[in-house]
Amino acid sequence: MNFIPHTKKERQEMLKFLGLKSLDELLVDIDRRLILKKNLDLPPAMSEFELSRHMLMLSEKNGETLHKSCFLGAGAYNHFFPSVVNHIISRSEFYTAYTPYQPEVSQGILQAIFEYQTMIGELVGMDVVNASVYDGASALAEATIMVSNITEREEIVISSTVHPEYRGVVKTYCDAHELKLKEVSFDDGVTDLKKLEKVVSDRSAGVFIQNPNFFGSIEEVFEIEKVCHERGCLLVLSVVEPTSLGMLKPPGEYGADIVTGEGQSFGNPLNYGGPYLGFMGTKKKYMRYIPGRLSGMTVDTKGRKGFVLTLQAREQHIRRERASSNICTNQALNALAATVHLSTLGKNGLKELANLCYQKAHYAHDNIKEIAGFQPIFAAPFYNEFVIECPIPPKRLNEKLLEHSIIGGFELGRYYPELKDAMMLCVTENNTKKDIDRLVKVLKESK
Repeated sequence: MNFIPHTKKERQEMLKFLGLKSLDELLVDIDRRLILKKNLDLPPAMSEFELSRHMLMLSEKNGETLHKSCFLGAGAYNHFFPSVVNHIISRSEFYTAYTPYQPEVSQGILQAIFEYQTMIGELVGMDVVNASVYDGASALAEATIMVSNITEREEIVISSTVHPEYRGVVKTYCDAHELKLKEVSFDDGVTDLKKLEKVVSDRSAGVFIQNPNFFGSIEEVFEIEKVCHERGCLLVLSVVEPTSLGMLKPPGEYGADIVTGEGQSFGNPLNYGGPYLGFMGTKKKYMRYIPGRLSGMTVDTKGRKGFVLTLQAREQHIRRERASSNICTNQALNALAATVHLSTLGKNGLKELANLCYQKAHYAHDNIKEIAGFQPIFAAPFYNEFVIECPIPPKRLNEKLLEHSIIGGFELGRYYPELKDAMMLCVTENNTKKDIDRLVKVLKESK
C-alpha cells in the first residue's frame, strides 16, 4: 500500500488488506516485555522555532554555550527561516541550475523567477520587478543610471539616513558615470525636509531615500515624494528590511518611481556578509531602463503556458554598449530561497512577522530607556531598530554584552561621528522575551 495510515478508517483498510484483525498482530515477533503498555509522556507540541530553540538549549547541557542572543541589525537581519527553505533550494535541479538561456529546457527555474518577481512586485507595489541584482547596495547604485537615463539629468540627491555602505556604492557609480552627488543631512533621525527642499532642483535626476532608514526610523515619505515630483525628478526608495512591508504601506502607494532593496530577510541566513540578493522594481513606463533579468509568461504554438526571458537589455545580449547595465549574473538561488520563505509566510504570516518584530523592538526600547544613562536619541517612529545613547563607550558596552553571550548593537560612531556615544539595537522575532529581559539586565549592570 502506498500510504501511511493516519486515521482509524485508514488503519482498518490497511489491516483488511493485510488480512489481520488488529495492529497487535504486526508485533508478534517482538518480546512482549518490550512493548509499551501506556501512552508516551510527551510535552505539548512545539512549533518548528520552539523545537529548534529547545534542542539548542539541550545541547548546551554539554557545557558549551552555543546560543547567542543577537541584537545587531544595520542591514543584515537575524530572522528565523523554516527548514522547508533549505529542503527546496537544496534540490539539485535548483542549486546546479545556470543561466536559463534556453527557455525550452529551463521552464522550472524560469517559473521560479517569475513567481519571485510576482511576489516582490506585490510587496513593493511596483509593476515590474527584476530577478535580480547582486545585493541591496548595487541595486540602489544601479538606480542612479536609471534615473539619469530617464530624466537626462546628471545630479543625484541622497539622504544621509541611507545605509552608509549603500551610499558608498552609489558614490562609486556616480564617480564612474560622472554624475554629481549631493547628500542631505538628517534631523531627529529622519531626512531633513527643509534642507531637502533647498537641495532638490530642476537639475536633479532622482532623490534616494531608505525606509525604514538606517537608524530604523520611518521617513516622512509623502512629504519627500511631494518635494521630489514637484521638481520633476524621480523618487528612488530602498527597502533594506523588507519584513517591514508586512506593516508599512508599499512604496508604490506613496509615489515611488523605483524601489530597490535587500532580500536577505527572506530565506537567506546570516553568512558573514552574503551571498544576498538585491531586488529592483519600477513602474511599467520605465521597465525598459531596468537592469537584470525579467521572466515573462507566454503560451506556445499549442496554447500551453510557458516561461521565457523577456526585454533582455543586458550587455551580453545584442545591446552591448547601449545596455542598461553590465550586471550579467542574477542571484537565482537566493531569490528562490526568498520565494519559498514568502510562500510559507503568506500574507497573514508576513503581517504577523512584522508585528512580532515591531512589538518586541518597542518592548526592548521601552525597558532600556528606563535604565539611568540610556536614553533614546530620536523621537521619530521606528520599526524594529532604534538608537540609544550609552553612558559608556559603545565598543566597551558590546564587549561586556558578549561576555554574557549577547551580540550587542551597531556602534554608530563608525559612520556618524556626531553619534559616537550611540548604539543602534535591532530586535526580530528570533529574540524572545527572555532574551530581551537578559539584555536589559546586563545593560543595568554594565555602567
